[in-house]
Amino acid sequence: MSAALVAVLLSLVSACAYAAAAVVQERLASRGAGEGTLRLLADGAWWWSVALNASAALLHVVALKYGPLTVVQPLGALTLVAAVPLGARLTGRRVSAVEWRGTGLTLLGLGALLLTASGPAPDDVLSVPEALAVSGATAALIGMLSRPGARPGLRHATASGIASGVASALTQTVTVAVTDRSGPLLSAQVIGVALLVAAFAAGGLLLSQTAYRGGLGAPLAVVTLANPVAAAVIGLALLGERLRGGAGGVLLAVTGAALAAWGVLHLSRATPGRSVHDGSTAAVPAPAPEPTEAAAPGQAEPEPSGTEAVRPRQVGPVLVPRQPGPGHLTRF
Repeated sequence: MSAALVAVLLSLVSACAYAAAAVVQERLASRGAGEGTLRLLADGAWWWSVALNASAALLHVVALKYGPLTVVQPLGALTLVAAVPLGARLTGRRVSAVEWRGTGLTLLGLGALLLTASGPAPDDVLSVPEALAVSGATAALIGMLSRPGARPGLRHATASGIASGVASALTQTVTVAVTDRSGPLLSAQVIGVALLVAAFAAGGLLLSQTAYRGGLGAPLAVVTLANPVAAAVIGLALLGERLRGGAGGVLLAVTGAALAAWGVLHLSRATPGRSVHDGSTAAVPAPAPEPTEAAAPGQAEPEPSGTEAVRPRQVGPVLVPRQPGPGHLTRF
């Protein structure tokens, strides 16, 4: 089995685990909107989502050992593809035609990217000055995106995607350096870069948790797109990764990226339909009629005056729409 195929398979399983964790985090964040993040520490479901994230991250790390950033990171878009049917399952609804269309476009675009970005196992690493320069620029960009202002969810999602993408690039440096038998196992470079990885990974997790308070669709789409862009920039600019096929390969990669982005946008804008089954409507009893004065024996009931509105007679229950539950995707 080739190294690239191993990287693809590991990335697929990792994306599914990330999707499950994202759905759980979105439901918890929506349920506890307005409350502090520390409240989640007492919630067992949140710790399960953290365990899923950790498992997905471990698989991702191993995938980075066998495949370049330009292969592994775009496959992260499969997180949203897997999250859509999983979220639909939890809310008891069917996947819509728009969501199926977005899934098809995303998979088609990722297939085109894999044809051009497939390459050998990585063997280059970031030097200490390069790692520090990338970390400093990333920290400054995250600080700008996290400032108070309008639409914090999308800005926090962008910052989360960038942090995760940079963490993946730094992780590849650690894995390649550790498995290289020519040097010490725990050199100063490995320890320093590993600390940077931990900082950006934790920051990305907290930023995504904040972003999901406004819904899952658009924030997860932004995280999904920002992550591979940040990693690919580092891979192509500093790690010597290249696209195959010359000018034609570059054109195919750009086309694939555009299709994948279009598919992700379709998935993020999809609005699930409402039904009684998914809890968006509820049957409540009709209000009881107000008591009226009884007519005297032998006297006809009084007719309503011309200025009084005739109250229609209510038969059966009334369907009253409710606000979407935490499992619904929010449209931005």
